[in-house]
Amino acid sequence: MARAKVRFSCNACGAQTSQWMGQCPECHAWNSLTETPVIPPVGRGGKAPEIDPHGSRIEEVSAVAAEREAYISTGIGELNRVLGGGLVAGSVVLIGGDPGIGKSTLLLQAVAAIAAGARVSCLYVTGEESPQQVALRGKRLGVEAKGLKLLAETQVERILSLAEKERPGVMVVDSIQTMFTNLLQSAPGSVAQVRESAAQFVRYAKSTGAALLLVGHVTKEGSLAGPRVLEHMVDAVLYFESERNQRYRAVRAVKNRFGAANELGIFAMTERGLKPVSNPSAIFLTRHETEVSGSAVTVIREGTRPLLLEIQALVDATQLANPRRVAVGLDATRLNMLLAVLHRHAGVTTHDQDVYVNVVGGVRISETGGDLPTLLAVRSSLNNRPLPSDLVVFGEVGLSGEVRPVQNGEERLAEAAKHGFKRAMVPKGNRMRKNIEGLEVVPASRLEQALDLF
Repeated sequence: MARAKVRFSCNACGAQTSQWMGQCPECHAWNSLTETPVIPPVGRGGKAPEIDPHGSRIEEVSAVAAEREAYISTGIGELNRVLGGGLVAGSVVLIGGDPGIGKSTLLLQAVAAIAAGARVSCLYVTGEESPQQVALRGKRLGVEAKGLKLLAETQVERILSLAEKERPGVMVVDSIQTMFTNLLQSAPGSVAQVRESAAQFVRYAKSTGAALLLVGHVTKEGSLAGPRVLEHMVDAVLYFESERNQRYRAVRAVKNRFGAANELGIFAMTERGLKPVSNPSAIFLTRHETEVSGSAVTVIREGTRPLLLEIQALVDATQLANPRRVAVGLDATRLNMLLAVLHRHAGVTTHDQDVYVNVVGGVRISETGGDLPTLLAVRSSLNNRPLPSDLVVFGEVGLSGEVRPVQNGEERLAEAAKHGFKRAMVPKGNRMRKNIEGLEVVPASRLEQALDLF
């Protein structure tokens, strides 16, 4: 079969050429030409497509049934939480992460559980492994693969043709970077191939109602490889955040049209694959036998879940002209800003000290509730004065030194009390209307006031 005609379009100015060039001949931008299929013109030489009178139609919003979508349970509680309850028919989910972190393992466990329940048919499409390799991995994980169909193929048109006959309710494509379409001449994994292959899979999912799971590779910077439009085309984007050499893996929903964005699921990597962790606060929170300096416990909120974490800080004298500022699990720029606020409004200087801050467990804090415990941990390490072991802290710190309230303060305090904490330092705006038995709440409105309390 003859290949479809293609042209190369510039991402910067839109100019088109018949062949690829390193530099655009119009705007002179480098490496901006991407391959696109040629659409037959409509007019003199082309024939306008016939319009189906029974196709799409205009409707009033009030007349459209807005019923809640029925979710397909994956059989894995933490994955259901991240997805917002489960898979939705016709949805497209993109999951990315470092090589070897567990993307294929998690999806194989999920579709095997769905197929074993005989609820919907499942098809696992692999472009990176042979059927024997997938079967061997399933045997090693101990998953029941009864009813799960397997296809080793990389050509999009052939995959969709076989899927039209099989009509699976759930389909996994592992991975989108290995797929190619005959509409383009570029190699698999190129920007044009990834974009066009994903577009065809998305159209198939929307037209047939199949739930589609796409595996995506990531670059060395940690972002999904391929065009940014790939994340806009899908309904949900999930990321593995932890390192592959760590036992516990965190899956975060960066985008989700059917659930809460920024939701977090915690898994433990075992010999039998990824196991969900139902109570992650007990895992990440380690009580020290004696009080240690530079340690503060905080409660953050990830999606719909409050999570107890330990923030550790190490402040040490430096011999360098420019002191080190290292943040693991926190934004490094925000750490520099907080240290400036600490100096300006509390008189605690670190200009001649190296400051290292780490969130225990490999979880990354993406909210501002960790500002106050970070500064308390830094001051504790600098003065070698431990904080009370039964103290939990959360709150946002502004540039003028005020301690701002954060969302869902009552749920955070309830989580802290459940794990046996006796005292809590919170922003003044997060004071509870009704006291929790056994928990003393200490409000603070200024940073210097919070530092004087402990």
